Amino acid sequence: QVQLVESGGGLVQAGGSLRLSCAASGRTFGVYTMGWFRQAPGKEREFVAAISWSAGSTYYADSVKGRFTISRDNAKNTVYLQMNSLKPEDTAVYYCAAESKRYRGRYRLPSSYDDWGQGTQVAVSS
Repeated sequence: QVQLVESGGGLVQAGGSLRLSCAASGRTFGVYTMGWFRQAPGKEREFVAAISWSAGSTYYADSVKGRFTISRDNAKNTVYLQMNSLKPEDTAVYYCAAESKRYRGRYRLPSSYDDWGQGTQVAVSS
C-alpha cells in the first residue's frame, strides 16, 4: 500500500499560480503511474494529469493542457502539479492517486488507481 499526502492548495485570484505536492510513502517501489484528479461540488471526479513513475511520460486533460505541468522527484517520492493561469473553473478538491498494485494503462480513469490522498482544496476567485 502507498500512503499519499497532498499539500499546496489555497485561494488564488484568476490568472494566478499554485503548486501542489503529493508525498508518497510505503510501497512506492511498486508504483507505475501517479495521477492528479479533481472534484468540484456536485460533479464527478475528473482526470487532470498523470505521469509514469519510471519513464516520466506525462498526460494531461485538454482543459489544463498548456497551463498545468506534472512532474516527479523520484528521490523524494514526490509528485508535483504546477498550475498556472488558473481559472475559476479550476476550483475543486485536488486528489493525488497512485497506480501501485498492477499496471492498467488507463490513466484517465479513477478506477485504475489503487491509493488516494485526502485531497487539497483549490479555490480560484474571479
